[in-house]
Amino acid sequence: MRKLENRELERLNVDEFKGAEKTPLVIVLDNIRSLNNIGSVFRTADAFLISKIYLCGITATPPHKDIHKTALGATDSVTWEYRRDTRDLLEELKQQGYHTLAVEQVENARMLQNFMPDSLKKYALVFGNEVKGVSQEAVNSCDEVLEIPQYGTKHSLNISVSVGVVVWDLWAKLNN
Repeated sequence: MRKLENRELERLNVDEFKGAEKTPLVIVLDNIRSLNNIGSVFRTADAFLISKIYLCGITATPPHKDIHKTALGATDSVTWEYRRDTRDLLEELKQQGYHTLAVEQVENARMLQNFMPDSLKKYALVFGNEVKGVSQEAVNSCDEVLEIPQYGTKHSLNISVSVGVVVWDLWAKLNN
């Protein structure tokens, strides 16, 4: 097997990306402190044609060299917007017809593998702070909570890994 060169991958350019049909998902980052995690989320959002990223609370915004380091230009392709208050944003998204899903460990959370998205719905996925997770206020505002099952000794995954796992899972189910 021969490893493909970047030019052989037939990726979209930024203008083509902006005009492409998007996956009916938005990502909400609730007080993410790591600029590298933010950049990684942008890159994942680009990979799966995510509609938009909302950066909330203390979450930093582009342009920033540490976001750029991991985003590798995805801040130019993926639409984003800053919002001060996550809870207010979630209420607004609900009014726009989004089904809001916190990704967190809570009582009665639905395990990711048991969640089947409806292709006729739009979803907002809420991911939280590296230490505190999704704020209780944001969890309370969401329609549902998804949990990524974990079987080892650690209590959580890195936020950028969580975004990758959940976005891939929903994208695959929606495009099956």
